[in-house]
Amino acid sequence: MPMITKRNLDKFFIYFILILTAVATLAPLMFLFVNSFKSNSEIVSSPVALPEHWTFQFIETAMESINYFKALGLTLIITAASVILLVIVSSLCAWVMVRCKTAVSTVLFMCFTAAMLIPFQSVMYPLLSVFDKLNMKNIYGLIFMYGGFGLSMSVFLYHGFFKSVPLSLEEAAILEGTNIFQMFFLVIFPLVKGTTVTVIILNTMWIWNDYLLPFLVIGNADGIKTLTLELYFAKLTSGQYGNPWELIFPSVFVSIIPIIILYIFLQKYIIKGVADGAVK
Repeated sequence: MPMITKRNLDKFFIYFILILTAVATLAPLMFLFVNSFKSNSEIVSSPVALPEHWTFQFIETAMESINYFKALGLTLIITAASVILLVIVSSLCAWVMVRCKTAVSTVLFMCFTAAMLIPFQSVMYPLLSVFDKLNMKNIYGLIFMYGGFGLSMSVFLYHGFFKSVPLSLEEAAILEGTNIFQMFFLVIFPLVKGTTVTVIILNTMWIWNDYLLPFLVIGNADGIKTLTLELYFAKLTSGQYGNPWELIFPSVFVSIIPIIILYIFLQKYIIKGVADGAVK
């Protein structure tokens, strides 16, 4: 009986901690959702209360103000191109470093690992100066920058998993007559699906929500703004004194919907991919 009681208490404590964590995580999203249906006066007077009248008027107005569908399309293109570039380059790089066990590959992997500790702000101005001289302060340059900044973490994740892939699979594929690229993309790459999904989710969330790099690279170019830039400039040009909350809340809400949907569908792969890359 004491063992059953202790087990129940332990289970109760675990569930209690999990519930508190869930509430703390979902509270900001619920706050954002509720205030997306309120007027500015309602938000200021009672920010945590439910709206008096549920209406999509504020969401529709916000979507028009930030040119939602145009900015959404551009953000999707930049995010998708950057993530595809990251997945291809980082997976190939990690695989080569695992299979070519030399002093150079070891030092190179250590450089990739150390690069995760370098803050963007320390290389921001030199990088922008170089890209400006190369006439690459545009969407293509932005995609290239994202590919570079996300490379170190992606290589680190892939590297840990590739060490667990048997070399015999590659030898068998070579004996079947495949070339090196066919062997990698048809035989080896499908084995790291969990890690690939983790790399996709982590980099997608970062690129989708990033504000600083698009602001520095493409700035206030007419017709070329990501969702985060549209949010910023819509607030500046709203003409309202103070913070236009009835514009900010619904704009942020519609901007994060795509990334939330992606996370919900792929979340089960995150822990598995991270654990595989760290342990194996």
